Amino acid sequence: MESTARRPPAETGTTLGVEEEFHLVDPETFALAPSPGLAAAAVRSELGERVHAEITTTQLETATGVCRSLGELRAELTTARAQARSAAADAGVALLAASTHPFAGWREQVITPDPRYEAMVDRWAGLALRQDIAGCHVHVGVPDVETAVAVLDRARPYLPLLLAMTGSSPFHDGADTGYESYRTLWWGRWPHTGIPEPLGTEAGYREVVDGLVAAGVVGDASHLYWDVRPSSHLPTLEFRLADVCTDLDDVVLHAALVRSLVRVLAARAERGEPVPQPRRELLRAARWRAARDGISGQLFDPLAGHVVDARTAVERLLAELADDLAERGEEDEVRALVGQLFARGTSAVRQRATWRRTGDLREVAAAIVREGQEIG
Repeated sequence: MESTARRPPAETGTTLGVEEEFHLVDPETFALAPSPGLAAAAVRSELGERVHAEITTTQLETATGVCRSLGELRAELTTARAQARSAAADAGVALLAASTHPFAGWREQVITPDPRYEAMVDRWAGLALRQDIAGCHVHVGVPDVETAVAVLDRARPYLPLLLAMTGSSPFHDGADTGYESYRTLWWGRWPHTGIPEPLGTEAGYREVVDGLVAAGVVGDASHLYWDVRPSSHLPTLEFRLADVCTDLDDVVLHAALVRSLVRVLAARAERGEPVPQPRRELLRAARWRAARDGISGQLFDPLAGHVVDARTAVERLLAELADDLAERGEEDEVRALVGQLFARGTSAVRQRATWRRTGDLREVAAAIVREGQEIG
């Protein structure tokens, strides 16, 4: 029987795209390798539409085109990574697909000569100079900012679980941090990161942006670094919480869950269902727990106020998304990818396994590079 429930506008969640950031390393020593020539070429848009510069010359960013299916997204990710690997190889460096480098730190970085990045250093000083982390961002198509805000407000309790499934930054500056996503903690030093408070309406969102501009924290909405934000230049809601996924399958899984969640939450907003209101303190605790433990143990449910087994939390999410995923023929693939993730663990788990086996963080970096090269 066809559902009589009202649905969100047809364009909500129809499209998606992914941006990934990668570290550049020496292919023999696996140390961070500043590549000013490569960065300059990326700034001049000479590496193609999928490969872009980042704030430091030891990073590159890739961006897929606009995708409508998971198969199309997988193909775009494969192509984007291949193009970035080729550009890096031509410059004598290799890609490391993880959110932190296992043993190098910010002191080895050089800021990319470009007015945008120089302005970032001028505004945020040491925070920008020490930005030695990388992330994965998923854009999901929405028809307008009002829809983006409605989904954003309802997505807040789900963000820690989505983060837990992507951890790839257990090491930082040569030490085991005890976290699966130390990037989340390092990123949290900035004054405009994390999970925003409910915005309510487009007007509420604009009011917050205006206030942050007046405070000098941001120049405009493009510098909002929240875990989820309305894009300032695209008709999308952008999820920025994930670590870089070393394995391409995990990127596809994260993007699939994010897009389905957007569709489900937009439908709830269309029906006028209330916005969940977890306490800010409990939401922060859930985010911290997810960054520390990933899916290896228990996670904190900020709405229920107690811990839950990570597998149970993921199954509950899949149950909420099941009808939407099944309707679009994505449920079987998503469940298979979830099973694979639990079977082999996150990138953080695999990195620690290499560390325990070898005792050598260079071997950890080498394993990340090799895993990335096996994709596509």
